[in-house]
Amino acid sequence: MSISIPPLPGTAFDPLYPDSDGEPMGETECHVIAIFDLYHALRRHFRSRQDVHVAADMFLYYEQGNPLACKAPDVMVSKGVRGKHQRRSFRVWEEHAVPAVVFEVTSLKSRREDEIHKPLAYAKAGIAEYFVFDPLDEYASPRLQGFRLGPQGYEALSRDGDGRLTSQELGLSFQAEEGLLRAFDVRTGAILPSLDELDEQAISERVRADSERLRADSERLRADAERRRADAEGRRAAALEEELKRLRGQLP
Repeated sequence: MSISIPPLPGTAFDPLYPDSDGEPMGETECHVIAIFDLYHALRRHFRSRQDVHVAADMFLYYEQGNPLACKAPDVMVSKGVRGKHQRRSFRVWEEHAVPAVVFEVTSLKSRREDEIHKPLAYAKAGIAEYFVFDPLDEYASPRLQGFRLGPQGYEALSRDGDGRLTSQELGLSFQAEEGLLRAFDVRTGAILPSLDELDEQAISERVRADSERLRADSERLRADAERRRADAEGRRAAALEEELKRLRGQLP
């Protein structure tokens, strides 16, 4: 008798809950970079946590049987999930978890959605924290805002002494830096590197590795030259010794 193994959460196709709305994405380069940079920074930070999943622009279905109860957060982080496998969408009844934190990279075009409709939906879903970041500084003041879910809905987070907003759920604090949303490890204070910084680190590592390789090659060549010189000196000394013996043999 064969045993039926249920699919991993979010992997089965279900026409009731589409994976896409068929609409093209229409974002500025600044918004795309801000989203991708945050997404990759969080993925790297939680890469060793098998129960943490980071997604970007993925449909979130938060009411079983109601496909209209759906949003597509720019970035969301979910805890208590089963694995880091790729998902078609995030369906809370399959995951037995709701996202802990949602980030929206906002604009004038999406202002009403990000300030009114999405917070209502996320609060209804039970998402603990909600952050809104305005990378172009178009309307939000301050350009980074954070909220935590309370009894009456989302309540604004207070900034720490460095002007950052802290996520209790993630153990990270956040700060706007030009067009990026930068994250800091609350425990260590270390900043999560951006994609550009990772590229620079990779280049520096390659340059350092090349420099070390050249130094090793130079040392090897110098050692070879010293060995050849010593061999030549030895042969010359041996030849002189032989010549001296020959000359002594010719003396009366």
